[in-house]
Amino acid sequence: MRPVSIRQWSPWGLLLCLLCSSCLGSPSPTTAPEKMAGSQGLRFRLAGFPRKPFEGRVEIQRAGEWGTICDDDFTLQAAHVLCRELGFTEATGWTHSAKYGPGTGRIWLDNLSCSGTEQSVSECASRGWGNSDCTHDEDAGVICKDQRLPGFSDSNVIEVEQHLQVEEVRLRPAVGRGRRPLPVTEGLVEVRLPDGWSQVCDNGWSAQNSHVVCGMLGFPGEKRVNTAFYRLLAQRQQHSFGLHGVACVGTEAHLSLCSLEFYRANDTTRCPGGAPAVVSCVPGPLYAVSSDQKKQQQSKPQGETRVRLKGGAHPGEGRVEVLKASTWGTVCDRKWDLQAASVVCRELGFGSAREALSGARMGQGMGAIHLSEVQCSGQEPSLWKCPHKNITAEDCSHSQDAGVRCNLPYTGVETKETWYWDSGNTTEVVMSGVRCTGSELSLDQCAHHGTHVACKRTGTRFTAGVICSETASDLLLHSALVQETAYIEDRPLHMLYCAAEENCLARSARSANWPYGHRRLLRFSSQIHNLGRADFRPKAGRHSWVWHECHGHYHSMDIFTHYDILTPNGTKVAEGHKASFCLEDTECQEDVSKRYECANFGEQGITVGCWDLYRHDIDCQWIDITDVKPGNYILQVVINPNFEVAESDFTNNAMKCNCKYDGHRIWVHNCHIGDAFSEEANRKFERYPGQTSNQII
Repeated sequence: MRPVSIRQWSPWGLLLCLLCSSCLGSPSPTTAPEKMAGSQGLRFRLAGFPRKPFEGRVEIQRAGEWGTICDDDFTLQAAHVLCRELGFTEATGWTHSAKYGPGTGRIWLDNLSCSGTEQSVSECASRGWGNSDCTHDEDAGVICKDQRLPGFSDSNVIEVEQHLQVEEVRLRPAVGRGRRPLPVTEGLVEVRLPDGWSQVCDNGWSAQNSHVVCGMLGFPGEKRVNTAFYRLLAQRQQHSFGLHGVACVGTEAHLSLCSLEFYRANDTTRCPGGAPAVVSCVPGPLYAVSSDQKKQQQSKPQGETRVRLKGGAHPGEGRVEVLKASTWGTVCDRKWDLQAASVVCRELGFGSAREALSGARMGQGMGAIHLSEVQCSGQEPSLWKCPHKNITAEDCSHSQDAGVRCNLPYTGVETKETWYWDSGNTTEVVMSGVRCTGSELSLDQCAHHGTHVACKRTGTRFTAGVICSETASDLLLHSALVQETAYIEDRPLHMLYCAAEENCLARSARSANWPYGHRRLLRFSSQIHNLGRADFRPKAGRHSWVWHECHGHYHSMDIFTHYDILTPNGTKVAEGHKASFCLEDTECQEDVSKRYECANFGEQGITVGCWDLYRHDIDCQWIDITDVKPGNYILQVVINPNFEVAESDFTNNAMKCNCKYDGHRIWVHNCHIGDAFSEEANRKFERYPGQTSNQII
């Protein structure tokens, strides 16, 4: 009989344990990956800094020896299991590359693979206890939900000895407190220690220290401060010093990573000859509030940025993309760390990096991967100034796209509550005509009708609402396939009755001599990928889908794509539109399973990592160009044109191609996603459509 491992349970949990086999240890298989025996004798703890009590580097004690876990193949599912081992209900995230500092001793687990439902990490697959090819620079960490399991006894969980550490930093205005606009950019530096907030002695305080503090608070840089004024002010105030001897290099992402000293409880003389440290930060363009700050931002050279973030749910987070040879591409996550991430964050006007994300945590990009093995010191003004490797096609894949989460200033926007509620008892409508770009920090920053509210009637039908989510889909058209498959067909009218019923022909078709004659169609295939972090689902429920007898399937959206032929000045000369004949997973990446198909009134949608292919030879997959005159044009395809379904990024929903038509043949080339080119390249594209044609269709 194999041994039974009984963990710390409440009486009810123990009773359930005795009634089922889920509490029993699992035997080890004879082949790799190893399924480890029960976790009897294992102890767990969170270590490292800077961190909060529910996050940190995961350390496991086995056979009396503490060790860490390598981040290779680590996932959120593994984090869920480990957080439960530590007494928390679930994980909210995980970290890689020793975010909480490198551990010491053994690396107990490598290539850890969990489903997330295991009772113990011992039940997860791995390379086996102590079998690893990692270094401690790859130690994994977890961020658990700050909620304990009911009845959990933490006798098997050991917290690292509580060394003093700086948990948070803030600036406290010395004058005019409560009247200054947020964010606070100048004031006394205060740090939160276990026993409360304390001030920092300014003896030996440097610009590098200020740089680190400003980065933590969401600001890209610092400026000189009038220390004489603050020292004079300090003579009239009481102080509570908790920290001194701060010496930062300037590249640290957190003050705790700097050399510093804490005052002991019995220190009677604190900060002799000194005063509270004062810092003045320079906000980025998004957070400049005063006229002086705005003038300072406007005085800087306004060249086009060569770095951007895509796919994030909040400002200051997303997949890192860089501009090279007028084309945007991604960055491979090899050797991606907080220093490189902080350079990106500061370059974009935010603070230092809160997280350096790997494994396409902010969704996969498409197209080129421009950089790999980026190694920044943290002092560079731009990511392009960091040593890096120019990538080749074999080096990396988009599953390794790097991302960041940046420190942001506190603006107080969180205290303005914009609610979505049952509007049955609504008595007043206070805003109308709201138009946002998506980069605003609050709704009142968007364009709107102002005091003149155009919506005079109240009630559910006339009030706006939202449903918020941390993740969303992101649809992207495979532009190269459009260019490769485009051709002209003269299709007889007698074969277009279904298309006419679907309103897929130009207006002049209504007066045609049916069933004689033909229509000239520009046909092409469209392959629509979901590169986001949530499935793309139709807005309407199945009960409202419309059956179309002609094509033998349900339409789940009235309009899914717009197809247009435009003149150089943007005038539309021909159009086509496509209802979602059916949204389904035609194909998926290797590690992704199909979820949606149209057959038998099936669920419709596009799974993350899958694509929906509309072949060039199906009905309505065209633009009727019968009435178009010869000339130079732009072919434009827009997905989800009415924004009916939420996406993390709408700027990549449009695709454009140069197009030249001589009345008999058409040349289609230079197809690209709307935000794939630099601003200058886009201006040239719009100015000279169809000129450098080299492809006859």
